[in-house]
Amino acid sequence: MLFNSYEFIFIFLPLSFFVYFYLNYKNFTNISKVFLVFSSLFFYSWWNIIYLPIILSSMVFNYILGNSLDRDKRSLLIFGIIVNLLLLGYFKYSDFLIENINYISNNNFDILDLALPLAISFFTFQQISYLIDSYRGETREYNFLNYALFVTFFPQLIAGPIVHHKEMMPQFDKISNRLRNYKNISMGIIIFSIGLFKKIIIADTFSIWANNGFDSATTLTLVEAWGTSISYTFELYFDFSGYSDMAIGIALLFNIKLPINFNSPYKSTSIQEFWRRWHITLSRFLKDYIYIPLGGNRFGEFNTYINLMATFILAGIWHGAGWTFIFWGFIHGLALVIHRAWSRFGFRLWRWLAWFITFNFINIAWVFFRAKEWEDALMVLSGMFGFSGIKIHSILKSKLVFLENYGIEFGTYTTIGLSALDMLWFIFGFIIILVFRNSNEYIDKYVFTYKNAFIYSLMFFVSILSLNKVSEFLYFNF
Repeated sequence: MLFNSYEFIFIFLPLSFFVYFYLNYKNFTNISKVFLVFSSLFFYSWWNIIYLPIILSSMVFNYILGNSLDRDKRSLLIFGIIVNLLLLGYFKYSDFLIENINYISNNNFDILDLALPLAISFFTFQQISYLIDSYRGETREYNFLNYALFVTFFPQLIAGPIVHHKEMMPQFDKISNRLRNYKNISMGIIIFSIGLFKKIIIADTFSIWANNGFDSATTLTLVEAWGTSISYTFELYFDFSGYSDMAIGIALLFNIKLPINFNSPYKSTSIQEFWRRWHITLSRFLKDYIYIPLGGNRFGEFNTYINLMATFILAGIWHGAGWTFIFWGFIHGLALVIHRAWSRFGFRLWRWLAWFITFNFINIAWVFFRAKEWEDALMVLSGMFGFSGIKIHSILKSKLVFLENYGIEFGTYTTIGLSALDMLWFIFGFIIILVFRNSNEYIDKYVFTYKNAFIYSLMFFVSILSLNKVSEFLYFNF
């Protein structure tokens, strides 16, 4: 079931909300939690019920193990992490591993062709963090019902944010949170509406040009290639931040505050700042459970560089089973190493130049993240650097016709289906990412006015009217 679907918005969500608070109103606290767990499992099973035993067995295993952990049982923690990673690896990386073995050894082992269980990357990381926190004595859950709710709570189940047990579960036990909070309800609806608008109106519009460029084109001229790459850069941001907004908004309806996952990342003036703003809960996980345990920056500059590289190569692997994902992680790690070395020398750039370099690096790196094959990435990049020709839209030909003498063509961008009017969308996208505040800033400063109520209502209804073509969220694939 998708957040951006009629059955979720008009049936599942209202029903879950009213039944949950009715049960709490009748002081059936545990029954309300049971209802929420079963609702979440129904939500999860909507795609394919065959996934259900996987998440249930994973929950039981990690709950039992988590209650057995303490500082003297490091080997048990390692065992638990390995089992979780093996489960993730089997479904996510088996075919990738077999393909590479076949390539290296000239064999022809059969591909398993496994379907990736929905949300396995997210609920695996969330439970690994729980095991580590239990080992450190920072959290412990003796009630399986509470643990099941921690893992399955449907707003954050499919694509995050990745939450800690200690930051979410105490909220369910807070007595005041068992009652309807109309401020939280209004805030939740507003954030959900913003996220829905981001996904339906903005992300899905940019997806048309991104998909045409990456999946259908065989060659791209300069403008078409940049249109393709920037379309995906915007699509990915508005798609995933839209999902996160909707997740945060839905959770707020239930008086649960999930952590912020995005903080205007495309305003960043360095790659380090970008990773402090982009997919914040994943960055936190990478820092707390990979980078710092590897040694962080405690053992000299060279080891710090190695740890950064290792952390981001693993981040690339987590995102997908493919060499393009690994390379994406590698170049982000390399960029962080370069940034750290540059900063140590005390060099500074003008702010606008720092932003320009950072944004374009991120945009180019996303090409490898999106491309299904190396050839697709190279096709887009060769176009971006002018190796596949330069074509200017024909509406400018009368004023720039002299450029034909330099080999520049005039025409339309039919390859990716981009019209002259469509280019206004790119101006619109840049204005939103650079000028507008992000949704969590709106919440902090929100004051009810009829103007605000009209704007958010309009965003919601425009999005609802555009639900004729339902599309999945991009991070469902990771």
